Amino acid sequence: MAEAQLSRALCSVTRTKRRRFLWCAWWTGTPTEDPFRPPDAWNGGARTEEEALQAAEAAAGRTLELVERRWAGAWLRVRAGLPPFVARKTSADPSLTSRGLPRPVDPHAMLGVPPEASLAEVKAAFRRRALELHPDHGGDTATFIALKRAYDGLVKRAARRTSPRS
Repeated sequence: MAEAQLSRALCSVTRTKRRRFLWCAWWTGTPTEDPFRPPDAWNGGARTEEEALQAAEAAAGRTLELVERRWAGAWLRVRAGLPPFVARKTSADPSLTSRGLPRPVDPHAMLGVPPEASLAEVKAAFRRRALELHPDHGGDTATFIALKRAYDGLVKRAARRTSPRS
């Protein structure tokens, strides 16, 4: 009867945090995203992907077709009390990467100093920009953090240039 409902039985295998393999098998219906359809059977602990597939086929009593790892990963997240799929945030902000992180910025451009600027010039430029960008003065926190990182990087480079080599 299950054979008539689904022409193909599916298996998804993914790696766990403990570097073992978890398998999830569906043979009474295909997995669906919304609502997430749990597997008919699942288990973990296999040392290889092939071992996981063999265990899944033994549980299903038939040959299974491998599908994307994301289905087994979704089941792991459901078992952990999380939503099955992570919604990707897309940002319209061009200063952020696709992962929502700030794009790398040239520290000299951030501080408004030329690459050959002295340590004293870098410090003075940082103080000037900090007054403009500090959150206590109406600036953005993320921008101020980027400014501070740029300053720290330039100070560290200047310290390496001036320190005697052993």
